[in-house]
Amino acid sequence: MSESILHNKKPVIVISRTDNIGDVVLTLPLAAYIRKKYPQGRILFLAKKYIRPLIEACENIDEFVDAEEILALPETFMQVDAIKKLSADVIIHVSPNHEIAWLARKAGVPLRIGTSHRSYHWLYCNKLINFSRKRSMLHEAQLNFKLAAPLGLDVPELADLKNSYGLTRVPKLINDVLDKTRFNLILHPKSRGSGREWDWKNYNRLVEILPKEKFKVFVTGTEEEGKVIHENLLKNHPEIIDMTGKQDFSQLIAFISQADGLVASGTGPLHLAAALGRKAIGLFPPIRPIHPGRWAPLGPDAHFLVLDKSCDDCKNSGNCTCINSITPEEVSILLNN
Repeated sequence: MSESILHNKKPVIVISRTDNIGDVVLTLPLAAYIRKKYPQGRILFLAKKYIRPLIEACENIDEFVDAEEILALPETFMQVDAIKKLSADVIIHVSPNHEIAWLARKAGVPLRIGTSHRSYHWLYCNKLINFSRKRSMLHEAQLNFKLAAPLGLDVPELADLKNSYGLTRVPKLINDVLDKTRFNLILHPKSRGSGREWDWKNYNRLVEILPKEKFKVFVTGTEEEGKVIHENLLKNHPEIIDMTGKQDFSQLIAFISQADGLVASGTGPLHLAAALGRKAIGLFPPIRPIHPGRWAPLGPDAHFLVLDKSCDDCKNSGNCTCINSITPEEVSILLNN
């Protein structure tokens, strides 16, 4: 099947990535390279419902496919029929998903690509790629290309991916609270469990040392996170503009695209800011597999800070002394450069 795709040049290719924002952001360069390789083809992106605004902002993707909507159909034959209606020639299981892999096989998608490190892929995929994300020295964005080898794509150099997101259809910002005379800085202190977090002492200190005449500071997060953020940050700094729980994902994309910079640990908004060309500063622990070698933000003005040491002492601890050893002064220097 892969040979016929190469000859035909008009394949319908489904990229399946049903995890979270940062994972999806770092998969967008793959769509750009597939588009370049098969300019007459159609690229579909199968993801969680809330990811839709991000996919629709990407010029390299023709259609968003709601994975949750398909899996919520009451009968198996309906789910299979929904996959069949995509008329896919290829599905790339970038993030393994047992149900999606099974449905793709039942629907008869001709080329079904997945990692050999999932036992069910041996049953449901007909092209297995042998690599380990956890043990690899490659960045997450590069690892995605491993699965596209059957389409004739090589793994690019990391520097070549920094401007390959294709986010040219960003939603319009409805409520513009940004200051055109200052640097609009977003702090996104919580990670929803996706990474180690910088402690509140550091965030408070950062706000204290940033010149008020130069920086306007915002904080983002969910409504639930806003309670913790208020108690630990906002009550100490009433000058910070609280955006927690006030924007849906579409407006968060718009807001980040219009701001000047963002500081966060390894979270989705960090990768989104980098992809949108904002100054993105990521704070990381030196722990595999969540270290910056795997998850650093990629973009024209993306940066990261990490302690140069082994983090074995706090590997299994919720209180990461390594990430908290990154100083607010180091972050301030990056913001002021």
